[in-house]
Amino acid sequence: MVSTTLIRAAEYEDANPLLPNPWEAAVAGIGFIVLFIIVVKVIAPRFEQSYQNRVEAIEGGLNQAEEAQAEAEALRAEYEQQLADSRAEASKIREEARAEGAQLVAEAQEKAAAEGARIREQAQAQIEADRAAAAASLKAEVGTLATQLASKIVGEALDDDARSNRVVDRFLADLDAEQQSQGAPQ
Repeated sequence: MVSTTLIRAAEYEDANPLLPNPWEAAVAGIGFIVLFIIVVKVIAPRFEQSYQNRVEAIEGGLNQAEEAQAEAEALRAEYEQQLADSRAEASKIREEARAEGAQLVAEAQEKAAAEGARIREQAQAQIEADRAAAAASLKAEVGTLATQLASKIVGEALDDDARSNRVVDRFLADLDAEQQSQGAPQ
């Protein structure tokens, strides 16, 4: 192979070895132009299209992520607002319940005081009625005993009701006067 190259080189002695063969340069130039046209017309647009698709996909993903984040922030803010509203409403309900409870306690205390006063009045009235009944019963019994005693002492029968009532009334008046004179300060 080297020997054939040397033989050919010897044939073209007047040719400059530094300059390329014009036919080879022409073929190489045409090949370069064809390759350049293929790259510019076919390969470069495909790369550019692929690049644009990736850029759009990345930008779309970023936009979607930003939209999702904004939506999540809006939902979070709405949730926090609802939570604050719920807390405020719960506080208001608690305060209303406390006020209502205090009112119910006050009403129950008023009712209890009124019921206690009514029961005291009834008890007082019952005591007065019992005392009056006891006094009347005692007066009648004392009158009967006084009449019997007076009958025995005087020796007369005091069967007359009017007379016996007068005697009993006088006796009771004397007892009251005696009690008042003993109870008066001396």
